[in-house]
Amino acid sequence: MAATLGEVADVGAALERTLEIVARFLDLSAGWIWLFDEESKRFYLAASWQLPPFLQEPVQMTGSNCWCFESFLDGDFVSQNVDVIECSRLRKAWREGESDVTSGMKYHASVALRVGSRQLGIMNLSAAHWRALGERDLHLLSTLGAHLGMAVDRANLREGAERLARTEERTRLARDIHDTLAQDLTAIALQLEGALRQLGDGGNSEARARVEKALEVTREALGDARESVLTLRSDPLGGKPLGAALAAIARGFTSQTGIIATFRDRSQRAFAHSLEVALFRIASEALANVRLHAGARRVELLLESDDAEGRLTVDDDGVGLPPNAGDGRYGLVGMRERAAALGGTCAIAARAGGGTRVRVCVPIAS
Repeated sequence: MAATLGEVADVGAALERTLEIVARFLDLSAGWIWLFDEESKRFYLAASWQLPPFLQEPVQMTGSNCWCFESFLDGDFVSQNVDVIECSRLRKAWREGESDVTSGMKYHASVALRVGSRQLGIMNLSAAHWRALGERDLHLLSTLGAHLGMAVDRANLREGAERLARTEERTRLARDIHDTLAQDLTAIALQLEGALRQLGDGGNSEARARVEKALEVTREALGDARESVLTLRSDPLGGKPLGAALAAIARGFTSQTGIIATFRDRSQRAFAHSLEVALFRIASEALANVRLHAGARRVELLLESDDAEGRLTVDDDGVGLPPNAGDGRYGLVGMRERAAALGGTCAIAARAGGGTRVRVCVPIAS
């Protein structure tokens, strides 16, 4: 299991599968994993298996603090890696006489996901009728916490390395454009301005027209070069590749709303930066719509590509599109305009079984 976790690209799917395997092995009923996002300094629900109905409601699973969070932040899990505590989220349902929506669950075992002394998250496992875990089970959970921690840490390191490499490359390109192309164009423009002064008003009209046109083209190219430098140095994706940026907004969305957002990257090639920015903004708008209008519990983002086109799909399990939703409402027009500006399409429609699908297809320049 450890080797598989270390190699898998989709850590979220691996965590969910691991939860199921461990819960079934220990004869437990449900499990969920919180990870701590260093970027936002918030917890987000990274994986879950068979949550009771009460915890399936997004409002109950936002990143607000609970007892296991507090134990994690206080460092209690360092000396005691596995602890059994009453769930403060489920306690609310019991207090309000809604124990039926907890599936009888009240307590959970909390396991720190760690690498050495660094703690990355918490795995919670629960059952309707809690039983004491034996020494072998506790040792298994402690060991598993370390393995899961290593898998999460490796994924974080990969993402960080990609972001650093991308940032360095963008900085190099911006510097090269500024130091070579932009300065050369400036020098050409100065030479052309000098030539115009020498030609004077009474010079060869055809030659003057040609120089003026050359100067106009040079100034436009210089403006484009300067704009490229600014674009390279100010990146809406924060220096991340598109996949990493979409994964980050999915984590943030989950921690802020409790709606479980998952991201899968099946793209086969890199995209131009303008295309990445457009797809990122479309995904952000789609998630904003889910937050405000969908009443969803889950949303899935999928990025795909082949040699011809890139595709972004955002699926939610909410209430679906209201009548006339496309008539300038919910930011749908803006999403379609962004896709159209790239020569692509943005289709927004109801999903079979409920919810809404946003499907964006844009051509990839060769």
